[in-house]
Order: sequence, then C-alpha cells, then structure tokens
Amino acid sequence: MDVLHAPAIPREVVARFEAIVGARHCISDPEQLRTYECDGLTSFRARPGLVVLPGTTAEVVEIVKLARAEGLPIVPRGSGTGLSGGALPVPNGILLGLSRMKRILEIDFDNQWMRVEPGVINLDISKRLAPQGYYYAPDPSSQQVCTIGGNVAENSGGAHCLKYGFTTNHVLGAKVILADGSLVELGGPVLDAPGYDLRGALVGSEGTLCVVVEVVLRILRKPEATRTFLATFPTTGEAGNAVSLIIAAGIVPAAIEMMDRLAIVAIKAATGVDWPDVGAALLMDVDGPTAEVEHTAAEATRLAREAGALEIRVPRDAAERDGMWRGRKSAFAAMGRISPNYVVQDGVIPRSEIAPVLREIERLSASSGLRIANVFHAGDGNLHPLVLYDAAVPGQEKLAEETAGEILKICVRTGGSITGEHGVGADKAPYMVEMFSEDDLETMNMVRCAFDPEVRMNPGKVFPTPRLCGDKPGKYVPHETEISGLAGRG
Repeated sequence: MDVLHAPAIPREVVARFEAIVGARHCISDPEQLRTYECDGLTSFRARPGLVVLPGTTAEVVEIVKLARAEGLPIVPRGSGTGLSGGALPVPNGILLGLSRMKRILEIDFDNQWMRVEPGVINLDISKRLAPQGYYYAPDPSSQQVCTIGGNVAENSGGAHCLKYGFTTNHVLGAKVILADGSLVELGGPVLDAPGYDLRGALVGSEGTLCVVVEVVLRILRKPEATRTFLATFPTTGEAGNAVSLIIAAGIVPAAIEMMDRLAIVAIKAATGVDWPDVGAALLMDVDGPTAEVEHTAAEATRLAREAGALEIRVPRDAAERDGMWRGRKSAFAAMGRISPNYVVQDGVIPRSEIAPVLREIERLSASSGLRIANVFHAGDGNLHPLVLYDAAVPGQEKLAEETAGEILKICVRTGGSITGEHGVGADKAPYMVEMFSEDDLETMNMVRCAFDPEVRMNPGKVFPTPRLCGDKPGKYVPHETEISGLAGRG
C-alpha cells in the first residue's frame, strides 16, 4: 500500500489508539485536526487522519507497533515551529505529537550532562540549570517554544552556534523507537561511545529514522564574562567586511548576527528598539574569562570601526543587552509589521561570499519586484533571507517561492548549502539535487532503510523523489505525490 495515499483510518482502529493513550489524547475531529495541518511553513498543508499524544515511552512503543500493524505512516512532531515542512502530516496518517513528554529526568552537574524527554522546551533547560551556573548552548530564535525533540530532528542551531556548535555537538545520546516498535539506545552519557556513530546519523534526520523518546544533552558552565556590542554600517558590504576582518583576526565570537535595513525597519516597528536607520547592523557577543573577553571585545570593536562602522553601542546593563537580543530574535515575527506574508529561507555560503551574494539577492529582488529582508548568522554564513509578498495578489506567492528557491541555488553555486539549521523537510527536497548526485541520494536512502525498511517514518520528506527501499535508480518517472504537488523534484 502507498503510505502517502492511505485511506481514512477506520473508527475501530482509532478506538485502538484511544485505548493506548486515552480518548482525550487522540484527536480525530476534522476541525481540531486543522491545528496540525502544518508546521511553521504554513504554505504547505495536509490533514492527518489522527493525532496521537502519548505521555510515556511505553505508549509510544505501542502506538508505533499498532501503526505498523495497520500500515499507517507516522510523522513525529514537537511544537510545530519548524520552517521547512518537516512536520507536515501525511494525509490520513498518524501525527505523533510528543509535547506531553516534557520531563527532565536526570541532571549530572559533575559530568555536565542531563537526560530529558523530547517535549522539553529548549529555553526551559537553561532556566532549570541557571541557579547552578550552567546552561544549554543551542539557542534557536524559537527557543521559548521549540522542543528538544524537534531540535534533534532538525539539528537546530541559533545565534550562538558559531562558537558552540549546533545541536549535534550537544547530544551525547538518545533512546529511540524504531519503526517496528523496538526501543534502542544510541550513544549515552559518555564522551566517545564505541561502535558506529548512530547518534550522529540520528541528529538532523528529520524524523525519517525513528521516534526520539529521551535525549542525553551536554550542559556547559556559564562563561565568566560576556561583552555585547551593536555596530551599524552604511551598507551590508561594510558589515560583511567587518565580519571577515574579525574572524580572520582569530576572534571566535559567541555570536555575530547581521541585519539589513529592511530587517531593522521591521524589528523597530515590532519591538520599539531605538536602532538608527542604517544600511546594516551587526550584533555581537564575546564570552569567556574576563581578561580574555575584555581584550577580544576591544579588538573586535577596533576592527568594526576599521571596516567602516558608523556607530558602536555597548549595552549599559543586562536589561539593555537582553533588549538588543530580543530585537534580533524577533526578526522573523517582526516581518508581519511590514508585509502580510513572507517566505523565509535558510541557505549557507562561505563568509567571504557575503557581500557578493547579498548583491545577487538585491538583483533578484529588483527583477522579481519583491522586497527581500536579510537576517543571518554572519559568522558562519548562514543566511535567512525573507522574501516578502502579498498572498492576495494573484501569482505573488508562487513568485516568492521561486525567488526563494533561486537564492538557494545561488548558495550552492558559491560553495554553500541549501540549509544551515531549518532542515530539508518538504520545502527544500526539490533542491537536494542541486547539491547531491543520484548516487549520493541513494547512499543516504540506504541509511534510512537500515532504520526503517518500509519507509513509514515521516515519508515524503528530505528526498526529492519518493523512494522505497527496494527502488533502483533508473529512468525517472514522476510519482503521484509530485504530480499532486505534495512532493517535488529539482
């Protein structure tokens, strides 16, 4: 049976899922299912057949076994903040919501790790650790609502990933449920577990391999000191040059973020920060031992001025610093102040290509007639271009999506990637062929099939053409999902 086109789930099967988690935690009403039709990428929508909300690992095991027995696909979901359609449901399939599993199970401060369930909110971890002087480093902009399970699925990053790395650098191990209901442990609270690095395969697999039910995370001591500054520039060219100078000098900031004029306008409208009307701004954190931080911050400030900074602001206190970072982290939501709709992309380029790529994006904006705001992790070249449009204008949504796709192609041409932290999901699957050959994709698929031979875990994601584990490369034939628009090929 084609799991992407499963028939409606019979009432007697729904009752069996209700017997596992209780009727309260099974959602089958068509109106209530609308809540789960998409994740943060709202232009992709599909209605699941059933939403099941387990509260324990044992319940997840039984749900997965029952879904397999009934031939139903499973799409795991956290808070639904993903921006690539990774949690897009399969029509009439099972959407497995893990938000009820939100216990912090164990904390080992001596060895700097903790064990949590997948529904724990990212920021809640640092709040829990703060009194003991510890924190969890990955900090996506959605950290107030996104879950650790979702972070593991997407290999989420955040503003401070330049120095501290992405989720994969902070996951020591995980307990997962395979597609047949088996409970297995990958890695654990040790620095170098023997055997294959299956934990590495898990992080960033976007729910296509298994269901995560526990995660062992690395925790860090809070740095002794942090220094922050906001530098403004006439254009993104000078700002990009400042980034290059700072990194070339051997300085590794905890974070260095860039915003262009359009992004600054939106942020000011949404948050009321008193930033000036300039071509670009850099927001930078340096942290570590106090003596080192003072020296490094002074040198970074000097280099920013050398690159043409108009003004450099240093926050007076922690409240003003928090306000600066609140402005940056509100950037995506702030776009609603200047545009009714937008498409956000997530490409990566070499740092040396920031200025020329932004010029190409500017040309795309002019040729398409659509405004494009740029907010990104400048230190590691992770762009977040926001293509603004009005869905009420016929053809503008399609034009915006095509323009966003052209930006991804530019990223690949300059030696970058189609995604830095948002994942491939359904949105970027057609662009995988821009980066990978058919042999590359078949090799990736072999890994997937080792975990999930029947391809029931989040089918239709990541790969540009729906593939089954018995498929062989050959003459390309469009799949039904591609014809219907659910999936695509570059």
